[in-house]
Amino acid sequence: MPIIQNSSYTKRPFYLFSRHLETIIPSIFRKIEGVEYQRERLELMDGDFLDIDWSKATVAADRLVIVTHGLEGNSDRHYVKGTVKLFNENGWDALAWNCRSCSGEMNRNLRMYHHGDIEDIQTVIEHALSQNLYKSIHLIGFSMGGNITLKYLGVHGASVPKAIKGGVAISAPCDLTSSAALLDEPKSYFYKRKFYTKLSEKMRLKAAQFPGVIDMSRLSEVKCWRDFDELFSAPINGFESAQDFYDQASSINYLTGIQRPTLLINALNDPILTPECFPTAIAATHPYLFLETPKKGGHVAFMLAGKEYAWMDLRALEFINSL
Repeated sequence: MPIIQNSSYTKRPFYLFSRHLETIIPSIFRKIEGVEYQRERLELMDGDFLDIDWSKATVAADRLVIVTHGLEGNSDRHYVKGTVKLFNENGWDALAWNCRSCSGEMNRNLRMYHHGDIEDIQTVIEHALSQNLYKSIHLIGFSMGGNITLKYLGVHGASVPKAIKGGVAISAPCDLTSSAALLDEPKSYFYKRKFYTKLSEKMRLKAAQFPGVIDMSRLSEVKCWRDFDELFSAPINGFESAQDFYDQASSINYLTGIQRPTLLINALNDPILTPECFPTAIAATHPYLFLETPKKGGHVAFMLAGKEYAWMDLRALEFINSL
């Protein structure tokens, strides 16, 4: 499909006058009230578990959105709850699932989750279908969750269950090689430190959970983000190296396989996305991939002055309702 040249997101709040403020302020201060989840635990074939959170519309619905959070996020993040609440109000059930280790309880297995993990979202989708309630299911993913959504749709292509009608990916780091390098630049220090602190603590918990398997002394060898993935992320998740992880996880390598209408929203001023995360050449001729690149918006933000909902929430609903 042609690239969406004129985005409807044209004016950010005056006080969010830089891409960093656009990103950081909502992450810290945005609160969404009124979402009440019903948690369900899925026991997995490999002995692990996933915690998934349901939020139902006030009237019986035959439509569902499955929402995937970002790196070190969960179903309580503002961007997940904003989308869940808006869709509930418009007659959709919502299922916000938590990646392994992200639901408030460490997962059982050595492996946790990663940007390219589409096995677990497949399990969540199959569970949703088993309810025999939904004629229409759409996937919405934010940041890492956007990459997972895009990869899932691209890998499975025409074999995606018929009930899956489309997807929306927001602020998706489609190319992990360049994204990892960007985190090492001085301008990305705040984001790198945030992720590194959280993931390092999880590695310590894993090392205690699996004595002798993870060597935490090697944390001193980490000089850049790629080192962390080389020494920790890649091996615990079954990859040969950081580059193997990046190659297999990056959704940019699978976009051509998408066979359902899919909207990718990446702001041009996103502080943690690289030019490689804007697949303009693919989208220009792809029959199912819509690429919208607002000039502003930051990363998983797109705030509107004086509004409860962000533009990204409203745009996802608009796109999905148009299908």
